[in-house]
Amino acid sequence: MSAAARLSLEIAACRLCRDCPAGGPERRLPHEPRPVAILSKSARVLIAGQAPGLRVHETGIPFNDRSGDRLRDWMGIGRAEFYDASRFAILPMGFCFPGYDAKGSDLPPRRECAPEWRGQAIAAMPQIELVLAIGMYAQKWHMGPACRKTLTETVRNWRESFLANRSPRILPLPHPSWRNTGWLRKNPWFEDDVLPELKRAVRLYGGT
Repeated sequence: MSAAARLSLEIAACRLCRDCPAGGPERRLPHEPRPVAILSKSARVLIAGQAPGLRVHETGIPFNDRSGDRLRDWMGIGRAEFYDASRFAILPMGFCFPGYDAKGSDLPPRRECAPEWRGQAIAAMPQIELVLAIGMYAQKWHMGPACRKTLTETVRNWRESFLANRSPRILPLPHPSWRNTGWLRKNPWFEDDVLPELKRAVRLYGGT
């Protein structure tokens, strides 16, 4: 069994957010954890997202929602290719659905996941050549000081991280949530400049 396969089993059994929540017992996840992640021993593209939504939590399939439909459209691939673990690994910053805030919006990724698992997961997939860093949480972790003050600035300056002499390459993206439709309208350069490069990179590194 590969290191990625072994780690996948350990992640699936994780109950940190229920049994040892960051911030104390009052921060315990209010529902049964269901970690959702796809590690791979061969994929060269890592899709680094935020955290599962409710539909993903219910089905156990990452990006199995309208956000996933939009992301696949951005990438220029269909569901069969997207869920081909030999091509794409999927690793959100938080593995479990975090619940909703008082306004009905998804809470941020759980704080337990990244410190416990992310370094191990990245180490188990040394073949990754391209990281699609979706949202500020993933961008801050993967890009470090190269991450700008706002998501808009970080994505607008995508060439700095993508063309930097580093491996893996990192391409920052906004979250494909339909709540971000207004952002996309205000920033037409994303569709004009970033999406063509994203599709090219997916064809190159994703073998499509």
